[in-house]
Amino acid sequence: MDWLRDHLTETWLALAIVLGITEMIGLDLILLMLAMGALVGMTAAIIGAPFFVQALAAAGASVACLALVRPQLVRRMHAGPELQLGHGKLVGTQGTVTERITGLQTGRIMIGGESWSASPYDDTITIEPGETVEVLEIKGATAYVHPVPRLGT
Repeated sequence: MDWLRDHLTETWLALAIVLGITEMIGLDLILLMLAMGALVGMTAAIIGAPFFVQALAAAGASVACLALVRPQLVRRMHAGPELQLGHGKLVGTQGTVTERITGLQTGRIMIGGESWSASPYDDTITIEPGETVEVLEIKGATAYVHPVPRLGT
């Protein structure tokens, strides 16, 4: 026990290393937060604080990391790009009208090199060939589109 008391800095560092390595197995970020607390305890030992102050500093830092840092890290790790599969990934893209589209007549558009049947999202408008449209919805094999406004017209 005298050795531990004489080598508290090394003991805190060894504890932090063991906790950090063990964290690699579980990847819960809990042991990593405890390792951060052990590093704070090591810092207190370097300063020359008594053991109970070192232990309180390590415990306080661990609790603070668990409460404040870990939730944000977990949220960031679990957040990722939203995957869109099938025709749903075309919603929001733009295409070019190849056949006239009216509320009464389904036309055709080109989206990403593919030809799609298209109807206007607003039944009262007519969209002529060559105009750029945005896909607002897809039902079955029909894209519901709205013309993209042009500057200066």
